Amino acid sequence: MLFKPAMLAGALLLASVNAQAALTSYTNQGVDLVYSSVSNVTWTKDANLLGSLFASNGFETTVNAIIAASPTITDTPNYLNPTGSYNLRSNDFGLSGMGNSRNGRATWWGALGFINYLNSINYGGSHEWRLPTVADEFEGYNPLVNGTASGDELPELFYNELGGTAESVIPDTTTFDNEQAAPYWSGTESATYPSSAWHFYTNDGSQYEGNKNVRYYLWAVSSGQIAAVPEPESFAMLLAGLGMLGFATRRKQT
Repeated sequence: MLFKPAMLAGALLLASVNAQAALTSYTNQGVDLVYSSVSNVTWTKDANLLGSLFASNGFETTVNAIIAASPTITDTPNYLNPTGSYNLRSNDFGLSGMGNSRNGRATWWGALGFINYLNSINYGGSHEWRLPTVADEFEGYNPLVNGTASGDELPELFYNELGGTAESVIPDTTTFDNEQAAPYWSGTESATYPSSAWHFYTNDGSQYEGNKNVRYYLWAVSSGQIAAVPEPESFAMLLAGLGMLGFATRRKQT
Protein backbone atom coordinates (compact mmCIF):
# COMPACT_ATOMS: atom_id res chain seq x y z
CA MET A 1 0.00 0.00 0.00
CA LEU A 2 1.39 3.38 -1.00
CA PHE A 3 1.01 6.35 1.35
CA LYS A 4 0.21 9.75 -0.03
CA PRO A 5 2.30 12.57 1.45
CA ALA A 6 -0.61 13.87 3.53
CA MET A 7 -1.33 10.37 4.87
CA LEU A 8 2.31 9.81 5.76
CA ALA A 9 2.54 13.17 7.50
CA GLY A 10 -0.59 12.39 9.45
CA ALA A 11 0.85 9.02 10.49
CA LEU A 12 4.01 10.69 11.71
CA LEU A 13 2.04 13.21 13.72
CA LEU A 14 -0.20 10.49 15.12
CA ALA A 15 2.84 8.52 16.24
CA SER A 16 4.04 11.57 18.13
CA VAL A 17 0.65 11.94 19.85
CA ASN A 18 0.38 8.22 20.68
CA ALA A 19 3.70 8.47 22.50
CA GLN A 20 1.72 10.27 25.22
CA ALA A 21 -0.79 7.43 25.81
CA ALA A 22 -1.24 5.67 29.21
CA LEU A 23 1.48 6.43 31.80
CA THR A 24 4.11 8.33 29.84
CA SER A 25 7.48 9.22 31.35
CA TYR A 26 9.31 12.27 30.12
CA THR A 27 11.70 14.97 31.31
CA ASN A 28 11.07 18.69 31.34
CA GLN A 29 13.52 21.33 32.53
CA GLY A 30 15.69 18.60 34.02
CA VAL A 31 12.82 17.12 36.05
CA ASP A 32 11.42 13.60 35.58
CA LEU A 33 7.62 13.56 35.18
CA VAL A 34 4.90 11.02 34.40
CA TYR A 35 1.73 11.90 32.50
CA SER A 36 -1.47 9.95 33.21
CA SER A 37 -3.96 9.88 30.34
CA VAL A 38 -6.56 8.27 32.65
CA SER A 39 -6.67 11.15 35.14
CA ASN A 40 -5.22 13.72 32.73
CA VAL A 41 -2.66 14.84 35.29
CA THR A 42 1.11 14.96 35.49
CA TRP A 43 2.75 13.29 38.50
CA THR A 44 6.25 13.83 39.80
CA LYS A 45 8.21 10.69 38.97
CA ASP A 46 9.56 10.78 42.52
CA ALA A 47 6.73 9.58 44.76
CA ASN A 48 8.56 10.92 47.81
CA LEU A 49 10.01 14.11 46.43
CA LEU A 50 10.01 15.89 49.79
CA GLY A 51 12.05 13.06 51.34
CA SER A 52 14.49 13.19 48.43
CA LEU A 53 14.98 16.93 48.96
CA PHE A 54 15.58 16.34 52.67
CA ALA A 55 18.27 13.83 51.71
CA SER A 56 19.94 15.98 49.04
CA ASN A 57 19.57 19.52 50.42
CA GLY A 58 19.20 18.92 54.13
CA PHE A 59 16.14 19.02 56.36
CA GLU A 60 16.54 22.56 57.72
CA THR A 61 17.43 24.09 54.34
CA THR A 62 14.44 22.49 52.65
CA VAL A 63 11.96 23.35 55.41
CA ASN A 64 13.19 26.94 55.63
CA ALA A 65 12.73 27.36 51.87
CA ILE A 66 9.18 25.95 52.08
CA ILE A 67 8.20 28.24 54.95
CA ALA A 68 9.76 31.27 53.27
CA ALA A 69 7.73 30.59 50.11
CA SER A 70 4.49 29.89 51.99
CA PRO A 71 4.51 31.02 55.64
CA THR A 72 0.75 30.60 56.11
CA ILE A 73 -1.81 28.08 54.85
CA THR A 74 -5.52 28.88 54.56
CA ASP A 75 -8.12 26.22 55.24
CA THR A 76 -11.68 25.92 56.58
CA PRO A 77 -11.70 27.09 60.23
CA ASN A 78 -11.78 24.12 62.62
CA TYR A 79 -10.91 23.20 66.17
CA LEU A 80 -7.28 22.54 65.20
CA ASN A 81 -7.03 25.86 63.36
CA PRO A 82 -9.88 28.14 64.55
CA THR A 83 -8.83 31.16 62.48
CA GLY A 84 -8.45 29.29 59.19
CA SER A 85 -4.98 30.79 58.83
CA TYR A 86 -2.24 28.34 59.80
CA ASN A 87 1.37 29.37 60.40
CA LEU A 88 3.79 26.76 59.10
CA ARG A 89 6.62 25.59 61.35
CA SER A 90 9.36 23.01 61.09
CA ASN A 91 7.37 20.62 63.28
CA ASP A 92 4.91 20.20 60.36
CA PHE A 93 7.52 18.12 58.56
CA GLY A 94 8.81 14.66 59.40
CA LEU A 95 7.94 12.51 62.40
CA SER A 96 9.03 14.25 65.59
CA GLY A 97 10.86 12.15 68.13
CA MET A 98 11.38 9.18 65.81
CA GLY A 99 14.48 7.87 64.12
CA ASN A 100 12.99 8.36 60.65
CA SER A 101 11.86 11.91 61.44
CA ARG A 102 13.08 13.24 58.11
CA ASN A 103 11.50 10.66 55.84
CA GLY A 104 9.33 12.99 53.76
CA ARG A 105 6.11 12.97 55.75
CA ALA A 106 4.26 16.16 56.63
CA THR A 107 1.06 17.40 58.19
CA TRP A 108 -1.68 18.38 55.77
CA TRP A 109 -0.67 22.03 56.14
CA GLY A 110 2.98 21.10 55.59
CA ALA A 111 2.02 19.16 52.47
CA LEU A 112 0.21 22.21 51.07
CA GLY A 113 3.20 24.36 51.98
CA PHE A 114 5.47 22.07 49.99
CA ILE A 115 3.09 22.24 47.03
CA ASN A 116 3.19 26.05 47.20
CA TYR A 117 6.98 25.87 47.25
CA LEU A 118 7.02 23.76 44.07
CA ASN A 119 4.81 26.35 42.39
CA SER A 120 7.05 29.20 43.54
CA ILE A 121 10.05 27.65 41.77
CA ASN A 122 8.02 26.56 38.72
CA TYR A 123 9.11 22.99 39.33
CA GLY A 124 9.30 21.00 36.12
CA GLY A 125 7.87 23.92 34.17
CA SER A 126 4.57 24.13 36.08
CA HIS A 127 3.17 26.55 38.65
CA GLU A 128 -0.07 24.58 38.99
CA TRP A 129 1.05 21.79 41.30
CA ARG A 130 -1.46 20.52 43.86
CA LEU A 131 -2.31 17.50 45.97
CA PRO A 132 -4.46 14.78 44.34
CA THR A 133 -8.21 15.13 44.83
CA VAL A 134 -10.91 12.81 46.18
CA ALA A 135 -14.28 12.73 44.40
CA ASP A 136 -15.84 9.71 46.11
CA GLU A 137 -15.81 10.49 49.85
CA PHE A 138 -16.00 6.87 50.94
CA GLU A 139 -14.17 5.44 53.96
CA GLY A 140 -12.75 1.95 53.91
CA TYR A 141 -11.14 -0.69 51.76
CA ASN A 142 -11.81 -0.95 48.07
CA PRO A 143 -13.44 2.43 47.38
CA LEU A 144 -16.69 1.91 45.50
CA VAL A 145 -15.46 3.55 42.32
CA ASN A 146 -12.20 1.57 42.22
CA GLY A 147 -10.68 4.61 40.61
CA THR A 148 -13.31 5.07 37.91
CA ALA A 149 -14.72 8.42 39.06
CA SER A 150 -13.19 11.55 37.61
CA GLY A 151 -11.21 13.36 40.28
CA ASP A 152 -10.24 10.27 42.32
CA GLU A 153 -6.64 10.56 41.19
CA LEU A 154 -4.81 8.34 43.69
CA PRO A 155 -7.36 5.48 43.37
CA GLU A 156 -7.22 5.85 39.58
CA LEU A 157 -3.45 5.52 39.67
CA PHE A 158 -3.50 2.64 42.15
CA TYR A 159 -6.29 0.53 40.65
CA ASN A 160 -6.42 1.41 36.96
CA GLU A 161 -2.84 2.18 36.04
CA LEU A 162 -0.58 0.31 38.47
CA GLY A 163 -2.76 -2.79 38.77
CA GLY A 164 -3.41 -2.57 42.49
CA THR A 165 -6.24 -4.51 44.11
CA ALA A 166 -8.07 -4.23 47.43
CA GLU A 167 -5.69 -4.99 50.29
CA SER A 168 -2.65 -5.11 47.99
CA VAL A 169 0.49 -2.98 48.12
CA ILE A 170 1.21 -0.42 45.42
CA PRO A 171 3.47 -2.09 42.84
CA ASP A 172 7.13 -1.09 42.83
CA THR A 173 7.31 -0.04 39.21
CA THR A 174 9.96 1.32 36.90
CA THR A 175 7.57 4.17 36.03
CA PHE A 176 7.96 5.88 39.40
CA ASP A 177 10.68 6.19 42.02
CA ASN A 178 10.42 5.99 45.82
CA GLU A 179 6.83 4.72 46.02
CA GLN A 180 5.87 4.40 49.69
CA ALA A 181 3.53 1.67 50.96
CA ALA A 182 1.88 4.14 53.31
CA PRO A 183 -0.84 6.81 53.49
CA TYR A 184 -0.66 9.77 51.11
CA TRP A 185 -2.48 13.07 51.60
CA SER A 186 -5.11 14.35 49.20
CA GLY A 187 -5.96 18.02 48.89
CA THR A 188 -9.63 17.38 49.72
CA GLU A 189 -10.86 18.48 53.13
CA SER A 190 -13.55 16.49 54.92
CA ALA A 191 -16.96 18.03 54.23
CA THR A 192 -18.18 16.89 57.67
CA TYR A 193 -15.10 17.46 59.81
CA PRO A 194 -12.98 20.36 58.50
CA SER A 195 -10.23 19.46 60.96
CA SER A 196 -9.64 16.39 58.75
CA ALA A 197 -8.65 15.73 55.15
CA TRP A 198 -8.81 12.62 53.01
CA HIS A 199 -5.83 10.33 52.55
CA PHE A 200 -5.24 7.16 50.53
CA TYR A 201 -3.34 4.08 51.69
CA THR A 202 -1.10 2.67 48.97
CA ASN A 203 -0.44 -0.42 51.10
CA ASP A 204 -4.03 -1.69 50.86
CA GLY A 205 -6.04 0.53 48.50
CA SER A 206 -8.20 2.14 51.16
CA GLN A 207 -9.00 5.75 51.99
CA TYR A 208 -10.03 7.56 55.16
CA GLU A 209 -10.39 10.96 56.76
CA GLY A 210 -7.58 11.94 59.10
CA ASN A 211 -6.70 14.88 61.32
CA LYS A 212 -4.68 17.47 59.45
CA ASN A 213 -1.97 17.42 62.14
CA VAL A 214 -1.06 13.79 61.39
CA ARG A 215 2.02 13.31 59.21
CA TYR A 216 1.59 11.42 55.93
CA TYR A 217 3.45 11.29 52.62
CA LEU A 218 2.54 13.55 49.72
CA TRP A 219 2.65 13.21 45.94
CA ALA A 220 2.27 16.28 43.75
CA VAL A 221 0.20 16.41 40.57
CA SER A 222 -0.34 19.11 37.97
CA SER A 223 -3.55 19.17 35.91
CA GLY A 224 -3.13 18.15 32.28
CA GLN A 225 0.24 17.52 30.71
CA ILE A 226 3.02 19.96 31.38
CA ALA A 227 4.30 21.18 28.04
CA ALA A 228 7.70 19.63 27.44
CA VAL A 229 10.56 20.77 25.24
CA PRO A 230 10.54 18.14 22.44
CA GLU A 231 13.42 15.68 22.30
CA PRO A 232 15.58 16.20 19.17
CA GLU A 233 14.21 13.09 17.41
CA SER A 234 10.59 13.97 18.29
CA PHE A 235 11.10 17.54 17.10
CA ALA A 236 12.60 16.31 13.83
CA MET A 237 9.63 13.97 13.33
CA LEU A 238 7.23 16.83 13.98
CA LEU A 239 9.01 19.11 11.52
CA ALA A 240 9.03 16.35 8.90
CA GLY A 241 5.31 15.81 9.33
CA LEU A 242 4.53 19.51 9.08
CA GLY A 243 6.77 19.83 6.02
CA MET A 244 4.96 17.00 4.25
CA LEU A 245 1.60 18.52 5.07
CA GLY A 246 2.76 21.83 3.62
CA PHE A 247 4.11 20.13 0.50
CA ALA A 248 0.87 18.22 -0.01
CA THR A 249 -1.17 21.41 0.41
CA ARG A 250 0.93 23.35 -2.08
CA ARG A 251 0.77 20.46 -4.57
CA LYS A 252 -2.99 20.31 -4.28
CA GLN A 253 -3.30 24.07 -4.84
CA THR A 254 -1.03 23.80 -7.91
